[in-house]
Amino acid sequence: MATIDLNSDVGESFGRWTLGDDEAIFRSVSSANVACGFHAGDPSVIRSTSQKAVKAGVVIGAHVGYRDLAGFGRRFMDIDPVELADDVVYQIGALQALAATAGASVRYVKPHGGLYNAIVKHTAQARAVVNAVKSVDPNLPILGLPGSEVLRLAEEAGLRGVPEAFADRAYNPDGTLVSRSQPGAVLHRPTEVAERVLRMATEQSVRAVDGSVLKIRAESICVHGDSPGAVAMATAVKSALDDAGVSIGSFL
Repeated sequence: MATIDLNSDVGESFGRWTLGDDEAIFRSVSSANVACGFHAGDPSVIRSTSQKAVKAGVVIGAHVGYRDLAGFGRRFMDIDPVELADDVVYQIGALQALAATAGASVRYVKPHGGLYNAIVKHTAQARAVVNAVKSVDPNLPILGLPGSEVLRLAEEAGLRGVPEAFADRAYNPDGTLVSRSQPGAVLHRPTEVAERVLRMATEQSVRAVDGSVLKIRAESICVHGDSPGAVAMATAVKSALDDAGVSIGSFL
């Protein structure tokens, strides 16, 4: 039986502001990308999210990003690589400590938003992320876009690079994600998203915005937890995979 990891961005509430329904999402995914406080989340949210993930049997990963609460970490930041590396180390450490209170540990790292997109091609920032992760724990895998600089540098540094696909994001013909500033960048129909994920998991392919078919080798597929109707999409994806005999399980 084929197996695929489903991951989701969680723990993105902040103070009195609530985003997403993490507990409901946890019923459909195997990995939790927990915000570490720089783009979203706060200590209480991180602790609570870690506890919920443990209860659901979901693996915890550090969702590290730029120090940009106002922009939700989705804007590119021209930051010094040394400072960026320190920020990534800081975020992993914060999640490690709070996850430990729930009897869990950080098992992987996934960059968020603007940082994730930047390190597809930005070598200096990609190297900063890799160096940061390696300095904390060289056994931590890094999730990234197939063919990205961060995955290339991770493998070069002896780390495990995990290629990832996106269930609800549109793809450019070159395999990059369509910018969220463009119409149609985020998909919202559960049936469409479920069909895409099934194709990704069984045929290792996805259709780009120009109609071309891209071959992708994904060990993990992201179903965003902050999109409208996120729970319905995650539920539809799980159901489609179950019906096709594809099991959902961590890539670790």
